Amino acid sequence: MIKNLLAKALFTLLLLGCFHTTEAQIFKKKDTKTESSDTKEKSKKGEIESYEKVITKDAKTDKGLFDVHIVEDNHYYEIPDSLFNKEMLMVSRISKTATGIGFGGGKINTKVLRWEKLPKKVLLRVVSYDIVAADSLPVSEAVLNSNFEPVLYSFDIKAFKKDSLHPATVIRVNDLFEKDVNALGMPEHYRKEYKVSRLDDSRSYISTLKSYPLNIEARHVKTYVASNPPSNESLGSISIEINNSMILLPEQPMKRRYFDKRVGWFARGQVDYGLDAQESKTVRFLDRWRLEVKDEDIEKFKNGELVEPKKPIVYYVDRATPKSWVPFIKQGIEDWQVAFEAAGFKNAILSKDPPTPEEDPEWSPEDVRYSVVRYLASPIPNANGPHVSDPRTGEILESDINWYHNVMTLLRNWFFVQTAAINPDARGVAFKEEVMGRLIRFVSAHEVGHTLGLPHNMGSSVAYPVDSLRSASFTKKYGTAPSIMDYARFNYIAQPGDEGVALMPEIGIYDKYAIGWGYRPILDKSDKEEKETLDSWILERAGDPLYRFGHQQVGDVVDPSSQTEDLGDDAIKASAYGIENLKRITPKLIEWTSEKGKEYDDLDTMYGQVISQFNRYMGHVSNNIGGVYEHYKTYDQEGAVYTPVDREHQKNCLLFVQEQLFQTPEWLIVPNIFNKIEYSGSVERIRSLQVRTLDNILSLGKLARMIENQTLNDTDAYSLLEMMGDLRKGLWSETRNGKKIDTYRRNLQKAHIERLAYLMTAENENKKGDFGGYQKSTPINTSQSDIRSIARAELNILKKDLKNAINRTVDPISKYHLQDAVERIDAILDPNS
Repeated sequence: MIKNLLAKALFTLLLLGCFHTTEAQIFKKKDTKTESSDTKEKSKKGEIESYEKVITKDAKTDKGLFDVHIVEDNHYYEIPDSLFNKEMLMVSRISKTATGIGFGGGKINTKVLRWEKLPKKVLLRVVSYDIVAADSLPVSEAVLNSNFEPVLYSFDIKAFKKDSLHPATVIRVNDLFEKDVNALGMPEHYRKEYKVSRLDDSRSYISTLKSYPLNIEARHVKTYVASNPPSNESLGSISIEINNSMILLPEQPMKRRYFDKRVGWFARGQVDYGLDAQESKTVRFLDRWRLEVKDEDIEKFKNGELVEPKKPIVYYVDRATPKSWVPFIKQGIEDWQVAFEAAGFKNAILSKDPPTPEEDPEWSPEDVRYSVVRYLASPIPNANGPHVSDPRTGEILESDINWYHNVMTLLRNWFFVQTAAINPDARGVAFKEEVMGRLIRFVSAHEVGHTLGLPHNMGSSVAYPVDSLRSASFTKKYGTAPSIMDYARFNYIAQPGDEGVALMPEIGIYDKYAIGWGYRPILDKSDKEEKETLDSWILERAGDPLYRFGHQQVGDVVDPSSQTEDLGDDAIKASAYGIENLKRITPKLIEWTSEKGKEYDDLDTMYGQVISQFNRYMGHVSNNIGGVYEHYKTYDQEGAVYTPVDREHQKNCLLFVQEQLFQTPEWLIVPNIFNKIEYSGSVERIRSLQVRTLDNILSLGKLARMIENQTLNDTDAYSLLEMMGDLRKGLWSETRNGKKIDTYRRNLQKAHIERLAYLMTAENENKKGDFGGYQKSTPINTSQSDIRSIARAELNILKKDLKNAINRTVDPISKYHLQDAVERIDAILDPNS
């Protein structure tokens, strides 16, 4: 026993010795960057030079959080000693990319860093807030031991600034940005996709280093050798520019507010081992701005008066923004003031013009003190609203909204195809300035909502009855959805004669509720103590669809009441109205896009928009088949969280799709348009449109949920067997009476057989990660489920029906098609014959 203990102790000492040796060796690695021979010789000896020899009189200096110096090809950080061991947030973004890599400006990495000073080295350590425990608890020691801070990079100290008031330490940072430091470079998924083998440091360099009072900005170009680059294949490499922002985190952390999935919010999580629970538990808290009541206004606030916050949220509109659009972007920003009034604040969010270069030559949108709507001359048809937040508390530190020039093209296309039937202002491809301005204001408000902490609320628009969206009085009061954060877009339901109806959402009832819930200060209570109050605010509105949050769904659409681009509480009725409007628009496309001397590009685009909008309607309806409603609840609320869609509604949704899409949509087939935009493609366009919806209905997740619904709810469910029969009868209706089968139907019927063949061999689907609730997936073992059995039965029934139909079909091509279909089925059922 004693010998074993001695052996274990000796082994532990050896391990510790190895560890210390390894860590010491880190600090013996020499700087390999080419410098003058004199500097190289001295660095070998480990000498630290005088400040004046390193930061010479020729140095170009930018003062700020750190003073940044450039001396010839050397880049230096002068780190004030007071900032060592302070935590900083590093956010890395791709600022310029090769074609095919994606949006510039997107975050690729976020880390909390801490600078640590040793006698001859400076270490850059990575701090993790993934697991935590209060310092006062015994378990905090275990958390600390499990949270060892890795060294991201080690620097030789080049010089000390011996200032009695502001001592500082100088390090050379070239290698941090010019070498292949993974945390500051191309993300791993890009490296795999483009088969990156290494960094070519001869083509990698620092573009700029800039210092501001609260942040350091570094831009550097990285060139990677790649065997599968997204563009410029002959070069065999990819060059990107990366921007690394290093931001000083607040000295006094903001009070957290804990997340509740019943109110949509961007949030972050930590595993808190200090909780009174018999398991490791993740706590989540909101990303939000620090809005606080001024000390002198606390009594006014308690009495229900609106007060101005200590520090309002301020957005500057980029100087590069076209002057005509600036007022509309500003209006979109300040539209949120009404929502902050629900939180007890007035003038909580403001828009401003940035100072001119003459007024403030130091002003920059890269300064973390300023949040900016940045106008980008880019063909990307989009806008986005990212933000940077403190991982300790969720405090939003700054946000820059990226506004791409071609977002106006997107707005024009949507507004045209969704409202032109009733709206003369949308009938054309160049809108009046005030019309486009109103659309810009709408997008501005939506993107600002994201920067305030609100995600998309796709379950909002279902709160309004469809016919209410045809009412001028209703829509003028409530807009087209309770939340501008839904993808409710524009009012495609309103019909000719519905005069004065509103066409787009405003800051709505839900938005005011969510901002009030997330931002209203709860005074004199800790973050944990205020959870009871927050819960009571939710319960006051529980069950009211106006206050419902429905998650955006990526992948399989499980909840049909939380879809993108839809309106109203009945997908069938809403889509029927929308299709009637598309039927009015299509014959007018040539007239409404015409311009002397112009080719037919706009006609091609707008016809494509009609197809896309029609496809959306088919998705809105078909996603009810196999659908399950999701209404978030807690134990103190009655009722189910998950409820299958009503049987009759599912059945009616399939009938609607059969009538509107699977029966050839003749109104979409317009030879006078086709002969102006293409030499071929109309048949393929309709085929792909129909097959997309067919495959959606016969997707594994939907079929699996139908089986489960029938298993649990028996005759109340729309069974998979019944749905398959209804689908077959509708798709092959001509076989019952020997009618001629047109080209479009023949293509669709072949697709039906192919989809049944796919179901016979489809691989199992596993549960996918939900990415915070965004991705829905239904696992299914296809070989052991009823899907394959029912698919086989459908093929046998169809084969029998087709054989009977062949003899009563007179049209030759229809007869050949049916004969071919029988042979296809035989090959599926007996592939070895």
